[in-house]
Amino acid sequence: MSSGYTAIEPDEPFDDVSSLPSYATTDPSTARTAPTPQTYAQGPTQSQAPEPSSSAQQPQTLLERLKQSSHPIALFFYIFFRVSPVVVYIFGNIIIGQITSKNTFILHFIVLILLIAADFWNLKNISGRLLVGLRWWNETNMIDPSEGASSSGKDFENVWVFESADPNRYINPIDSKVFWLLLYGQPVAWILLAFLAFLKFQFLYMLLLVVAITLSMTNAMAFTKCDKFGKANNIANDIFSRATGSIFTRFNPFNR
Repeated sequence: MSSGYTAIEPDEPFDDVSSLPSYATTDPSTARTAPTPQTYAQGPTQSQAPEPSSSAQQPQTLLERLKQSSHPIALFFYIFFRVSPVVVYIFGNIIIGQITSKNTFILHFIVLILLIAADFWNLKNISGRLLVGLRWWNETNMIDPSEGASSSGKDFENVWVFESADPNRYINPIDSKVFWLLLYGQPVAWILLAFLAFLKFQFLYMLLLVVAITLSMTNAMAFTKCDKFGKANNIANDIFSRATGSIFTRFNPFNR
């Protein structure tokens, strides 16, 4: 099958313009200009701009969430001292055995005692005050002889002192969640390990675990009481301030 191509010849020019039809002539006074083409940006307008997704704004990994802490250094040492005693108790013999084969139990015992004591001191004096605004301590007060001896017959008494931060202070939710989770989680871990040590008849480790459980439970109980007393004190102060404010407003002669 063959195909042909035929060229279109151009029209001959008109010499006499008057012979052209009326619609072919153009009057400059009535001539219309073609509209200028407008170009539009291809990007989305402000109303059509895509909104950032909530998943992109919220941190996904645990490390990104911990970076949002108000006190990252204090949070790091708090996690370290809460987790390291448990990890060293489980894997300490293996690690120390790779270093030396002599007196592994004694070295393991000493390292655990140091870590447990450091955790107790750090939690009581630094981490609690920085992360959640709570602190506690125990005072021993002598009883005045004129007031007589106490009911237990002793000349001194132990007093628990609780300290809480100002209620207007901002408490970071990351710091608060990690603090309370590890505060109650470590005693549970020590109790489980003590139960396993009892089943294995590891009575020397049982002594160490009793010390660890006592210290961790003391901190957990003290901070729980401190938190309750702090909230109760804030509620009482709020009620008192509202009551005194309403009374002052009612009897203030300048408000009439």
